[in-house]
Amino acid sequence: MTTTRFAPSPTGYIHVGNLRTALMNYLIARKAGGTFILRIDDTDPERSKEEYVDAIKQDLEWLGLHWDKVERQSDRLDRYAEAADKLREMGRFYEAFETPTELDLKRKKQLNMGKPPVYDRAALNLSDAEKDALRAERGNGVWRFKLDHERIEWTDGILGDISIDAASVSDPVLIRGDGQVLYTIASVVDDTEMGVTDVVRGSDHVTNTATQIQIIEALGGQCPRFAHHSLLTGPLGEALSKRLGTLALRDLREQGVQPMALLSLMARLGSSDPVELRSDMAELIEGFDVNRFGAAPTKFDVQDLFPLTAKHLQSLPLTDVADAVEDAGVPADLAEPFWAMARENITTLADLKGWWELCRDGAEPLIADEDREFIAEAVALLPDGPFDGETWGTWTKAVKEATGRKGKGLFMPLRKALTGMERGPEMAALLPLLQVIRARG
Repeated sequence: MTTTRFAPSPTGYIHVGNLRTALMNYLIARKAGGTFILRIDDTDPERSKEEYVDAIKQDLEWLGLHWDKVERQSDRLDRYAEAADKLREMGRFYEAFETPTELDLKRKKQLNMGKPPVYDRAALNLSDAEKDALRAERGNGVWRFKLDHERIEWTDGILGDISIDAASVSDPVLIRGDGQVLYTIASVVDDTEMGVTDVVRGSDHVTNTATQIQIIEALGGQCPRFAHHSLLTGPLGEALSKRLGTLALRDLREQGVQPMALLSLMARLGSSDPVELRSDMAELIEGFDVNRFGAAPTKFDVQDLFPLTAKHLQSLPLTDVADAVEDAGVPADLAEPFWAMARENITTLADLKGWWELCRDGAEPLIADEDREFIAEAVALLPDGPFDGETWGTWTKAVKEATGRKGKGLFMPLRKALTGMERGPEMAALLPLLQVIRARG
C-alpha cells in the first residue's frame, strides 16, 4: 500500500515551501488510496515547541490536508538508539571529536588544494586511549555513519536518474555530541518501520537522500521511491529564504487567501500543467502527477493567490460565506441579494465590509461640474421606493428620455454620483441595497 509522510519540525510556523512538500505527499497517498502520515520531527528538545505542533495541525486542517495518523519522533528515541547500536556492531558508526573550528580549517585546506571539502575520517585512526582523552577534554563526540565509497544511484520521480559518488560526500553526523538524534537517521528508521513507500521533498535534500539510501540498506530496510521537487524563488528569481517568515500559511490566511486558491496554485506550480482553479480536493487529487514537475527553480509570487481567491469566492453560494456576510454587518434579510451583488467585486472576504458600508451609509458623490444639472434632473426622476431589480432600468430609461443622454454619458455620471466610484457591481443589483437612497425613496 502507498504510504507517504509529511515531517515538519515544530520550531516555527509552516510556510509555502513546507506546504509544497506536504501537498505533494498528501496527493500521492490519496490518489493511490493509501496512507498519509503526519510525523512531527521533534528530536530537538531545545527548539521544538508544542504551540508549533498545534499550529501545524491547524494549518493543515484549514487546507483540508487530513492525516491518517500522527507520529512523534520524540516518542521513538529508543528505536533510533537500537539502530545506532546496530550500525556500531557493523563497524559503520564511529565517534569523531573535531571542533567546528578544526573542521572549518580542514575544509579550507582541502579547497586550497583543489580537493572536495570532505571529512577526512581522521577519527577512524584514534586509539581507545586517545578517544578517552578527547572525551575527558571535550566531552562526547559526534557519531558519523561510515559511507561505502561507491556510486549511489536511484531514479528520481522528478529529477530522473541520479548518480552520486559517495567519496565526494562527508560521512554524515547522525548523533550530536549532546546525544541529540539528527533527522538523517531518525527519518530512515521511521520510513523503514512505518512502511513509507514514497518520499517527496525539496531538491536541497538530494545529497542527504544519497546518504540515507546507504543507511537504509545497512539497516536492511526497503528504499522508498524518492522525488525531489524544485525550490521556490521569488517572482524575480530571488531566494525566498529571507522572506519565508512572511509567507507562513497563517499569514496568508490572515490576508484572506482561500484554501482552494492556495492548493490549486501549489499543486501545479513548477509542473508542465497550467495553474487552474479547482473546485475541490477531489479534482486536485485526480489531476496530480508528480512526474510532470520539473527540476528548474520555480518562481512563486504571493500576488498570484489573490485572483484565484477572487475567482473561488465568485463560485460560492451564500451558505458557504454566511458568517463572513453576517460579520460585515449585513442584515439577514438582505444577505442573499447583498452576496449576489458583492461576490463579483471582492478579492477577499474582508472586502465585504466596505461594500456594506457603501450600501448602508452611501458614499461621497463624485460629480463633475458639467454633470451637476444632469444629476439634479436625474435624481428628481428617481421613482419612489422600495427599489428592486427593475428600478435601475426604469429610472435610466426615464432619464434618457428626459435628458437625451445615452450610453456611457448616461450611466457613468449616475454610477459616480451614487457610489463615488467609476467601477463596481451591476447597478441594477446595487441600487436596491443603497439604503440612504432607498430611505429617501
